[in-house]
Amino acid sequence: MVRYVVQTGDEVLRKTCAEVKKFDKELGELMDDLKQTVRAENGAGLAAPQIGVPLRAVVVDVDDGFFEMVNPVILSKKGEQTGPEGCLSVKGKQGTVTRPYKVKAEYRDRYGRKHKLTAEGFFARAVCHELDHLDGVLYTDIASEIYDLPEED
Repeated sequence: MVRYVVQTGDEVLRKTCAEVKKFDKELGELMDDLKQTVRAENGAGLAAPQIGVPLRAVVVDVDDGFFEMVNPVILSKKGEQTGPEGCLSVKGKQGTVTRPYKVKAEYRDRYGRKHKLTAEGFFARAVCHELDHLDGVLYTDIASEIYDLPEED
């Protein structure tokens, strides 16, 4: 089901999210909803708090594939990249953000199985952006500049 994406000002975006303890049908439905919502919104990723659920769960949809990450942790960061970033919870704005160029992360899937991944470039940017949401951090908190996007027709 496509869910409403909460916007800046909603307190759920500023919470440190709880770790997922139960890998059950309800978690599977949450992951499905995150996937459907990010696709409907044409985003690169979506975190559970962005649909009002303060749990440590995100999806990232990039050229490298679609990743469902539960209780993700970044193990290492290398390099640096600076570029434009937007957010489905910060409509109409974009910012310039510096992130690691490469990250290694560990996470569980919807069934509780442990995985590791190495992400570079835009994929690394998306992983860092979504994991920040789990700790109540928005890209606007770390951007060197923020600017308004032109209005769509």
